[in-house]
Amino acid sequence: MVNQVSVFLENTSGRLAELTRTLGDAGINMHALMVADTSDFGVVRIICDSPQRAKDLLDAKGFGASLTPVVAVEVPDRPGGLADLLEALGEEGMNVEYAYCFVRPTASSAVDVFRVDDDRAQAVLEAAGFSVLSASDLYDV
Repeated sequence: MVNQVSVFLENTSGRLAELTRTLGDAGINMHALMVADTSDFGVVRIICDSPQRAKDLLDAKGFGASLTPVVAVEVPDRPGGLADLLEALGEEGMNVEYAYCFVRPTASSAVDVFRVDDDRAQAVLEAAGFSVLSASDLYDV
């Protein structure tokens, strides 16, 4: 499991820019960012190189951040790669709460990040032949 930084963010002009500038000025490098929005607030999910430091910094700046354990899996960057992963989880009755993907610039694979409320997810994916990434694999991208 890796830690994702989650921030409940007011949906106002410039607020997301302020959040990302805060991290950038501190030298924290984001590898992936996803925003799930509603009309007044959104949830920002971030994979970065130093999640605990990012959480502490964002809390100090009044953003209200938390760390969420997620599974990150290396998947071949080809059509159907994500479908193969989701089918492996589905065959075990696991439901994905949310997911997002990104491509590493120096790799021929994608990284799929997802949250599953089932402790068996990592073992199921490894048994299906997927490479589950560790924190050091992902933070040092």
